[in-house]
Amino acid sequence: MPLTPTEMAVSLGRGLLSFPVTHFDANNRFDVEPYRAHCAGMMEHDLAGLFAAGGTGEFFSLTFKEVVDVVSAAVAECGGRLPVIAGCGYGTAMAVELAQATQAAGADGVLLLPPYLVNGSQEGLAAHIGAVCKAVSIGVIVYNRDNAIIDDVTLARLCDRHPNLVGFKDGVGDIELMTRIYTRMGSRLTYIGGLPTAETFAAPYLKMGVTTYSSAIFNFMPGWASSFYKAVRAEEQAKVLAGLRDFVMPYIALRNRGKGYAVAIVKAGMRAIGKPAGAVRPPLTDLNEREFEELRALIEQAEAAAPTIFGGLLARSA
Repeated sequence: MPLTPTEMAVSLGRGLLSFPVTHFDANNRFDVEPYRAHCAGMMEHDLAGLFAAGGTGEFFSLTFKEVVDVVSAAVAECGGRLPVIAGCGYGTAMAVELAQATQAAGADGVLLLPPYLVNGSQEGLAAHIGAVCKAVSIGVIVYNRDNAIIDDVTLARLCDRHPNLVGFKDGVGDIELMTRIYTRMGSRLTYIGGLPTAETFAAPYLKMGVTTYSSAIFNFMPGWASSFYKAVRAEEQAKVLAGLRDFVMPYIALRNRGKGYAVAIVKAGMRAIGKPAGAVRPPLTDLNEREFEELRALIEQAEAAAPTIFGGLLARSA
């Protein structure tokens, strides 16, 4: 049985979160078996939740059926062992139907991404989020980002009306807004860091009550990502700074060379460790071969340095 919204939220707040890539075959179709194997491999490391068909999982390029298929595959592999959260979005009617379909597929919750393209008022965003909350009994996490930024007053009203609104993921980086939200809502919500390459912001966000974040790096360096997270939670500043300096910052510099590389670089990382997940779907493009070789060298250097920096897990999964 799916977790209750509160159980799901509490579980997510206790540890690191992963957003697995979605595997595509040579014909650009969802490749279920390697995807399930990837999810199973993730379970060998410490995780608090798995977000299927999220941003790193190319939610934006999947059909309605594919989103449900991806979520179903994640539930089949990981359900009952850790929370499985489904990507959800687009316009309100589609988001409602998708939330209901992924609940039927066994998801413990939904991550509500910004609606397609349009900008709405606080009243409009509240109606959009509220419609999804009312449509399902599982937990809902709001992703505050881009064209869907809600303020602390709107969020508080939504929480009063919808007990299953249990999570807030920040993809904005507005410290004042985050502080207002946490000051007003406190433990009513679980707070998730969602800025691109979340490791960069993990330490300062922890001070604001954001105890967890979604790690795309976990896809190809789960041991390294887990060790970095543990250093953040233990407030071991020297280890965190070493991880940022030696891997995260050069990784970000490489990611920033191309539009859409935030996803493409993760799939390149999978290829670099010998576990390819296929190409990204258009309109995204993959890293070129020179960039790929740079990434592979960076991963190898980080793996070699990991025992010295963290004193524990190696970066590459078994």
